[in-house]
Amino acid sequence: MQEMFSLRGKTALVTGARTGMGQAIAIGLAKAGADLILLGRRPDMQETRTLVTETGRRAETVVLDLSDPDLVQWRGREIAERYRIDVLVNNAGIIRREPAIEFSRESWDSVIQTNLSSLFLLTQPIARPMLERGEGKIINVASVLSFQGGINVASYAASKHAVAGLTKTLANEWGPYGVQVNAIAPGYIETKNTEPLRRDEERNASILARIPAGRWGKPEDISGAAVFLASRASDYVNGHILVVDGGWLAR
Repeated sequence: MQEMFSLRGKTALVTGARTGMGQAIAIGLAKAGADLILLGRRPDMQETRTLVTETGRRAETVVLDLSDPDLVQWRGREIAERYRIDVLVNNAGIIRREPAIEFSRESWDSVIQTNLSSLFLLTQPIARPMLERGEGKIINVASVLSFQGGINVASYAASKHAVAGLTKTLANEWGPYGVQVNAIAPGYIETKNTEPLRRDEERNASILARIPAGRWGKPEDISGAAVFLASRASDYVNGHILVVDGGWLAR
C-alpha cells in the first residue's frame, strides 16, 4: 500500500510555494519521495527549500510573476525544456475583496490573470511532455467558492468556478493519454488570504459555527490530498474536485 502513495523518482512543480498551502503541499510531496521545483513570485523561498531538503529530497526554485500571462507562457516553455516534471500543482492564487457594485477593473483583471489565465498558460507547456510520455498528474487548487458565491469576492469566485470547469475539460481531453487532471477545493484555511476574515471577530465566529470540524483548516490539512492525487493511488481518479473543508459544504 505504501508503494501506491510513493512519489520516489518523481519531480513535482508547485506554484505559490513560498508560504501557506503551497509550502505545506511541497513538504508533503517531498515526504512522499518527490523532488521539488518551487515556483514563486519572489526569490525568498529559502524556508520552503530548507524544509524540503530536510526530508532528504532535492529542491530548486523558479521565480515567476504569474500576474503576467505573456511571461508565464514563455517561461513555461523554458521550464518544460529544462526539467522533467511528473506532477504539476497549480496552487498560486490571489484574492481581492470589494463589493461587486464597486469592484475595480484592476481587482478583476489581476485575480483572473493570476488564478485562471496564467494557470492555463503554465499548464499547457508543462503538460505537453506528459502527454508525449503517456503519464502525468496535474493538480489545480480550486476552492469551496468553486461551488458557492461568497461575499465581496466576485473575481475570486469567478476564477475558482472556472478552475473547476477547466479541470474537468482538461481531464476529458488528456485522460485518454494517461494524464490525470484533478483539483483540491480547500475550505477556510489559515493563510494570509484569510487573515482579514480571522481578524473580524463577528465573521470569524460565524465561519467557525458552520464548520463541523469546529476549527479553521491548517495548510498541512491539504498536503495529504495532494499526495493522493499525485500518486498511483489516484490513477483512476480524473476530473474530480476533492473538497477538503472540515465539512463546510455539508452544512
